Formats: sequence, C-alpha cells, structure tokens
Amino acid sequence: MGKIRVNDKFEVDWKPGMTIRDIIKALNFTFPMLVVTVNGKVIPKDEWDTYQVGENDNVRILHMIAGG
Repeated sequence: MGKIRVNDKFEVDWKPGMTIRDIIKALNFTFPMLVVTVNGKVIPKDEWDTYQVGENDNVRILHMIAGG
C-alpha cells in the first residue's frame, strides 16, 4: 500500500477505491469552505464522495478564507 501526499505536506495511506472524502476525513479537515484539486483539476464538492484518487495523484486541499 502506498501513500498520497497532500499539499506537499501531509501523507495519507492510499488504498484502492479511496475518495477525496476519505482523504479529508483522514486529515481531520473540518473547515466548511474547501477547494480540492487532483492533478491540477478542480473537483466539485458534489463529487468528493465518488471521485477516486490514484496512488500517485497530486492532491491539494485549500481552505478558502475571505477577509475585508
């Protein structure tokens, strides 16, 4: 079993069939406004439960913060 590197900072154990939601849960990310990209492609939130991540995919999960 390999690892998935997220944001060039975190590592998550990869398993076949792993989804974006699995990665978010594994990292305990609870911020409500996230943007997720896999290999540079933005993945809509409604696909996080079904979009499967490959072992060597480049995953980025960004917190969206607004200021004024």
